Amino acid sequence: MAVVLVTGASGSIGQMLRHRLGHHELRLTDVRAAAGVEALDVTDATAVDRACQGVDAVVHLGGLAGEAPFEDVLAVNVRGTERVLQAAHRNGVPRVVLASSNHAAGLYERRDAGPEGLPDDVPPRPDSYYGWSKATMEALGRLYHDRYGIHVVCLRIGSCTERPVDPRDLSVWLSPDDAARLVEASITADGWHLVWGVSANTRRWWSAAGGRAIGYLPRDDAEAWAATVGEPDLTASEHRLVGGTMAARPLGAA
Repeated sequence: MAVVLVTGASGSIGQMLRHRLGHHELRLTDVRAAAGVEALDVTDATAVDRACQGVDAVVHLGGLAGEAPFEDVLAVNVRGTERVLQAAHRNGVPRVVLASSNHAAGLYERRDAGPEGLPDDVPPRPDSYYGWSKATMEALGRLYHDRYGIHVVCLRIGSCTERPVDPRDLSVWLSPDDAARLVEASITADGWHLVWGVSANTRRWWSAAGGRAIGYLPRDDAEAWAATVGEPDLTASEHRLVGGTMAARPLGAA
């Protein structure tokens, strides 16, 4: 059992995880207080420093979860992550898990994937301001690992929902149970890692190697819902690009 600070605990992934990682001592925080969740603005350096005291790991989910104006993603996703990493360093927290996104590498295409899939650690190629903010988070994580030795795992999360909802999910779905397995592996991993956050989908085209390297063994497969969600048109951008349709939206448009 570890003492784990979770930011963004009231978000969709945060709620999935808090019910599946209850064997740890969880300090649940979000920008707004709720039942069992303390208020924490990740851009408030003093508050984040206080929240990091006495914890073994931070799972940083807090931030804007989609495209937004540049100044907003800079303030919340980038500066907020810097506050978390700086507080972890000051308080001697050895491990930080950062919720990145597939949109940090959203402009890669299926044709860029090799026989083992698109590598977890392909250089950033964001498809939006949101994706850029996540790529910058990854770089900050690498900086704090290299400078201060913090173990950092950046999760390039696909579509984390209770069940697949559209044809794209047949490739990129991350089940709630697999999300918990992924975080569990991440809070014990040493070093700095980029890992695709995706389940053991039959149609996945993102590599499984990064997950295996940290001991993540997904079990769920979106194929069980194939008849429900329908077949994808692989010529369409939402299936051709890592980031789906995000690249077709105006930059900064929520």
